[in-house]
Amino acid sequence: MLRRVDSAAGGDLYGLALTSIPLALATSDVVGAIVIAALVALFVLAGLRMFRKRGAAPTEPPISQGEIERELAEEEKEAPVAPALPPPAPLERLPEVDERAEEEAAAAEARKKEEYRQKKEAERLEKERRRLEREESEQRARDEEARLAREAAEARLREEEEKRRRAQAEAGRTLAAGLERTRGGFMARLQGIFGGGKQVDESTLAELEEILFTADIGVKTATALLAGARERMKRREFDDPSRLKAALREEIARIVSLGMAPGATREFVVGAERPRVIMVVGVNGSGKTTTVGKLAAKFGQAGYRVLLGAGDTFRAAAGEQLEVWAERVNAPVVRGKDGSDPASVCFEAVKKGVEEKVDVVLLDTAGRLHTKLPLMEELKKVKRVVEKALPGAPHEVLLVLDATNGQNAIVQARQFHEALGVTGIALTKLDGTAKGGVIIGISDELGLPVRYVGVGEKVADLRPFDPAEFVDALFD
Repeated sequence: MLRRVDSAAGGDLYGLALTSIPLALATSDVVGAIVIAALVALFVLAGLRMFRKRGAAPTEPPISQGEIERELAEEEKEAPVAPALPPPAPLERLPEVDERAEEEAAAAEARKKEEYRQKKEAERLEKERRRLEREESEQRARDEEARLAREAAEARLREEEEKRRRAQAEAGRTLAAGLERTRGGFMARLQGIFGGGKQVDESTLAELEEILFTADIGVKTATALLAGARERMKRREFDDPSRLKAALREEIARIVSLGMAPGATREFVVGAERPRVIMVVGVNGSGKTTTVGKLAAKFGQAGYRVLLGAGDTFRAAAGEQLEVWAERVNAPVVRGKDGSDPASVCFEAVKKGVEEKVDVVLLDTAGRLHTKLPLMEELKKVKRVVEKALPGAPHEVLLVLDATNGQNAIVQARQFHEALGVTGIALTKLDGTAKGGVIIGISDELGLPVRYVGVGEKVADLRPFDPAEFVDALFD
């Protein structure tokens, strides 16, 4: 082969190289590389031979083109066949790729914008939902607050109404209600005289005398009222019975007022002396211990500290009854053994009241004795002993009288007053008798102020005596 190539180098070496290059490109990569390397070697050898030929004459005849082609054909048959190369992939069109990428990028951007918009819309809706929930919650809270306020207001109204009803119930019966039986007896007969419009004469005064002397106001008081009416009739001051009624009313008001200013209270007042010692006396059955308990409740409601002394040591269950009242009013009680000395019990009660600095000491005392000693002498002893425990005590001596006793109550009041120096009277059970006129007799004959009247069982039914209210209840 080299020989032929060398011999043909002068013929058409470049043409042979040019025809061999397409064959080399058509083969596989390895074979092509080998062929190209062989061609390069041929070019080099051909160049060298041509350089030598220029200096020396040729020794062999030139090789024809046909022989070279036949030898190449034989070498191709002897050479291994290279595997066919796959056709090259077509080149992508770059402009189309760019447009598709831009479209995808635009679509992606649009999706991002839509997602962002949807996210913002969702956030806005969530904020709106939360705002609505918050407003609904606040509205519910306001509605609940308004409901609670209404319920509280309704409860306050109910409570105030209940308090009002309780106050009315606790207020108990009025003095007018307590004097209902008295008005139906003594005063009803007087109204019979004053009515009808008849002329006031001696027959009218005779009827008035009978009524007054049977009205439990006492003989002395009845005589004084009748004498005053007769004197004024002689002066022709009574043109009609209404004038006589007005005159009687005016005189009774003067008697029961005992010179007190209108509206002045008859209640006990806790003064500067502490403790204020009140000795309560009266016969058994008059309501003495119950009156002590009700007075303790009244003082307690007024904010005073109260101590009770169970000085009625001879009456069965008197101490137990007072202890019940003490529990009701939350007040301490000093009590001795049954049958023990009443004076010593009252002494201990006053001493304890001084030590504990209470405001009021209420002393219950005996109403009768199981000994040969007179009741009044025993009560005088109690008073002396109490004064030893606290100089100046007792500051008040309250006599409890049963209004149903009528004129006998006046007799009792006189005896107690002479022995003890009574400073006030509590007239109980006024609602159960027609003898309420006894107040007039007590005030007139003894000059003692009626401080309290009992018109019922409740604490509030022990009412301060008001002279003007008493006269109005009788005549109106």
